[in-house]
Amino acid sequence: MLTSLAFWKASAERSVRTAAQTLVATLGLDTLGVLDLDWGQGFSLAGSAALLAVLTAVAASGGGESPGLTETVRERR
Repeated sequence: MLTSLAFWKASAERSVRTAAQTLVATLGLDTLGVLDLDWGQGFSLAGSAALLAVLTAVAASGGGESPGLTETVRERR
């Protein structure tokens, strides 16, 4: 459910992971000369990817407590 803490923890973890992957890929492509971006543009792209990851989790949840279609969320004790 969108109001559960477990859902938002899993969504936050996913969005941070997505942002980091996007930033590394962007800066790697810049290093190889495939893209020509500065750090600000790289962070902007990473932030956009993180936002899209959260929106995807909300859309995929369908009102359930999982941020994805195939995964389950367990509460940590």
